[in-house]
Amino acid sequence: METYDVLVLGGGSGSQVATAAADDGLEAAVLEPGPLGGACITRGCIPSKALIHRAELLEEIRRADRFGIDAEVTDVTYGEITDAIRETVFGKADRQRQSLEANEHVTLYESAGRFVDDRTVELVDPEREESGADAEGRRIRGENVIIAVGSRPTEPPIDGLEDLEYLTSDNALYLDDQPERLVIVGGGYIAAELGYFFAALGTEVTIVGRSDRLVPREDEAIGEVVTESLERYCELYTGFEATAVSSRNGGVSVSVESTDGGDGEGPTKELEADELLVAAGRRPNTDTLDLEETGLETAEDGSIPVNKGLETDVDGIWALGDVTGEFPFKHVADYESEIVAANVLGDEARAVDYTGVPHAVFTSPQVASLGKTESELEDENREYDSAATPYGTAPMGVVLKADDGLVKVLAGSDGEILGCHIVGPQASTLIHEVAVVVQRGEGTVSEIAETVHVHPALNEVVVSAFDEVASKPYSTTPDWRDVSEM
Repeated sequence: METYDVLVLGGGSGSQVATAAADDGLEAAVLEPGPLGGACITRGCIPSKALIHRAELLEEIRRADRFGIDAEVTDVTYGEITDAIRETVFGKADRQRQSLEANEHVTLYESAGRFVDDRTVELVDPEREESGADAEGRRIRGENVIIAVGSRPTEPPIDGLEDLEYLTSDNALYLDDQPERLVIVGGGYIAAELGYFFAALGTEVTIVGRSDRLVPREDEAIGEVVTESLERYCELYTGFEATAVSSRNGGVSVSVESTDGGDGEGPTKELEADELLVAAGRRPNTDTLDLEETGLETAEDGSIPVNKGLETDVDGIWALGDVTGEFPFKHVADYESEIVAANVLGDEARAVDYTGVPHAVFTSPQVASLGKTESELEDENREYDSAATPYGTAPMGVVLKADDGLVKVLAGSDGEILGCHIVGPQASTLIHEVAVVVQRGEGTVSEIAETVHVHPALNEVVVSAFDEVASKPYSTTPDWRDVSEM
């Protein structure tokens, strides 16, 4: 039986621990039955944002008349779009595989794995429907084992769903033909992003979400802006849940019920479409690993408890990425791979610090956030000050006609930045000046409010919001919202 210094289950961010071990001259193994790079590369972040970029280009053309430009879209070659994106992302995955295979200290197994004991893993052939056991019954062992197998779409308890072919975020990105009508079940970031994409390309999209607004985990003010914006593209059933689905007329029928009624007494609707996309969250892939053989116990949601060094309760077993249930973002998984590599390979222990970790939602308009939301602070009975500044306070916000954009800041009485929430153009970029201050500075509003910002640029709306919450308004800053003729 082959024994390795480092054994990684999963070919996404966890593979970076294997290459770090190889750089130190250690022997490492990576188990990954699919394309390398994890969900982000081939069925998540990268292909979805490539699709959304096309939607944004379309929207820029359609709204060009607002800027005195006469333009129109005459055709969308949907299949060519998805083919080009498929070729790009799987090409990247292939290059990652070639790089890993070229490393003399890394062995790549095109297999999944399941534990036999706390250090031994049996190779699993994902194509075998019954036992899944590798044809040769191979087992390998690791002195340190890193669990980084990611997550998969959740299947919600909807009557008839198990008997229906439906789309998820895993397979909705590479359709050969664009659906004319699409129902999306779920109101989170995946539903908002893909709903915007399909609707911008001309699909009749209906979104069904349990909450009274989309992206309900975002600050309420941000979620309201996103909901109002997507109402221009999609038919929204917020405050509804899907109760049953069935095939009908070559498509799908979805029964939805208001969550306000309760016990089946709320208003019901029957929605029909060509395709159903289920975007009701994701769950860790830990149930595939036979973790009971290691003595590890998962949380109720399937996540693996870890300490600040990302080690589990079993000595020598580590976990990172979606399986920890902390922050299901690729940038966090990459950061966690650095922590695990340092703790497995280095002499000094490192602890994770999630302070100021940002995230973004690439819908229309963009969303970016870090820290606490206002409702979370209220639930904690914390005192705070807040300021919500529209993009129109910055001249570039007026130039871009970003009418619904805003920056919201939440701060403690001592000036500590408790949260920052942005909705509008370039939100995913603007959030980083706040993230840097929170992660590397003192984390106070004055650090941003007293920094000289480029003029004219959208970052002026950030300093304007921090100015307001710091109670130090610049008397020389004009209110650019009055410049309506631009």
